[in-house]
Amino acid sequence: MAIFEGAGVALITPFTEDGAVNYPKLGELVEEQIAGGIDAIIACGTTAESATLDHDEHNEVIRFVCEKVNKRVPVIAGTGSNCTQTAVELSAAAKESGADGLLLVSPYYNKATQKGLIAHFTAVADAVDLPILLYNIQSRTGVNIEPATMAYLCRNVKNIVGVKEASGNISQVAALMAMAGDCVDLYSGNDDQIVPILSLGGKGVISVLANVAPRQTHDMCQAFFDGDVKKSLRMQLEAIPLISALFCEVNPIPVKAAMNLLGKETGPLRLPLTEMEPEHQERLKKELQAYGLLA
Repeated sequence: MAIFEGAGVALITPFTEDGAVNYPKLGELVEEQIAGGIDAIIACGTTAESATLDHDEHNEVIRFVCEKVNKRVPVIAGTGSNCTQTAVELSAAAKESGADGLLLVSPYYNKATQKGLIAHFTAVADAVDLPILLYNIQSRTGVNIEPATMAYLCRNVKNIVGVKEASGNISQVAALMAMAGDCVDLYSGNDDQIVPILSLGGKGVISVLANVAPRQTHDMCQAFFDGDVKKSLRMQLEAIPLISALFCEVNPIPVKAAMNLLGKETGPLRLPLTEMEPEHQERLKKELQAYGLLA
């Protein structure tokens, strides 16, 4: 059984004005997501500015989210690292905190070979008995998890169950599903490719868009599952201008700005991320209005 089906939110991490994690606000965001129909919450992914959280903060955010959610929806903890031992330690802490699954990004900067990726992911999976999704995003890590590598891991490592695919390469995703679709739980890692990924056998999306539009993102997936592909496609296309604005600067700069425009008061970004350029923020504001999220 898949960890979840539908829309999982790659939840942002709110900060106070002095840069500390704002736990009361984080709790509010969790409640808003669940009330909005979200199907899973991903804590400490890229969108959460996890690269700027120290290990204590990282573990505490995951613990806090798991406690707040209290099993109402699955919580998937982002615990990947370019150091295998660090990934093991973060993953073990997430299990202790009550996470339902793990999201492991491919090791960045090291640029491991495919053999190295297999060894790395297998070591983490052997150490922590939770279902694991791999995260394929070469634009950030410098390394692509090849379809044959993904298929091998899902077939041979019992708790590696699927992938968040953010390569943007639909041909590669099709090759993977042709090769091993019977054993790979596939999730879109790109909001502009939710319906294309679902059409290839995907289980859903791990979404940035869902931070501002949880209900719409859930409904887009649900319409597809219900057989109303035309409605799902219409919702996908209607969301494209907003999705484009949410990625006009590197994620999570625009989505953090969007949350603040919507009055969520989620605070600043941590360096090296900087505030959104004024002209991009104006574009984002217009698209939030056009999508019906902002008056």
